[in-house]
Amino acid sequence: MRLPDNSFAAMKIFISADMEGVAGITAVEQTDPVGQPEYARSCELMTAEVRAACEGATAGGATDILVNDSHWNMRNIIHEQLPPDVRLIRGSLKPLSMNQGVDASCAAAAFVGYHAPVGTADAILDHTYTGETLYDVRINGERCSEARVNAAVAGCFGVPVIFISGDQSACADARSFLPWVEAVEVKRAIGRYAASSMSPEQARKAIAAGMQRAVASVGAGRAKPFSFASPVTLELVFTSTAKADMASLLPEAERIDGRTLRYASPDFLTVFRAFRAMMTLGASVS
Repeated sequence: MRLPDNSFAAMKIFISADMEGVAGITAVEQTDPVGQPEYARSCELMTAEVRAACEGATAGGATDILVNDSHWNMRNIIHEQLPPDVRLIRGSLKPLSMNQGVDASCAAAAFVGYHAPVGTADAILDHTYTGETLYDVRINGERCSEARVNAAVAGCFGVPVIFISGDQSACADARSFLPWVEAVEVKRAIGRYAASSMSPEQARKAIAAGMQRAVASVGAGRAKPFSFASPVTLELVFTSTAKADMASLLPEAERIDGRTLRYASPDFLTVFRAFRAMMTLGASVS
């Protein structure tokens, strides 16, 4: 594994952007691109927070910024509203999904608009990748958020995660395995569908300032690539036995009980591919 050399003047930052953790967003209807009148406004809010993160990263010393749109169909961010030199990965399907674009050329990664893992109390729209298909996601016996899974993908390329924004539960989750992370709480969840939120303007200011601090500190070397202990054991609990039936078609997936499958490998990227394959198979049936 080659670690990125942060001693060079050039500094590339990778940003994975989700929507549920954006200030002001509390309901599925705000995040669903299919026929929901509030969705267009949510795209504006998400784009503005990503822009703030990009501006903060540049102020902190970033010279190259790559953003991966990571919500739902991954066609949410309004590219022309980002700084003109920012590249955007848009659309799906993508081999690395929310992590597409991260590689060893990146000095660090940042997560904007993220949310807490499935099963978390006082967390806006808690889920891990897909709430309709997965009831729980566990790796090496621990419940996992998208942030933890995605940090491990970045870690496979030697890239540390230095920043996250979202509600208080998303921030607490990230701090539990990334103690150095710059975590910006833009809202406080009151259950699953209500929150006390910063104004969009204040959230953007906080995100820009947090990203500037995070990127400016990359050279100090405090942030480390995250990884799971090997061998890596993934357990997926599906929302129905029918979904588990379909997911069990994946070779080497072990059926633990009616709704739970297990998959193990010494290589995390192999586990991640299996995770996506089982999730996709499970989602193919109701």
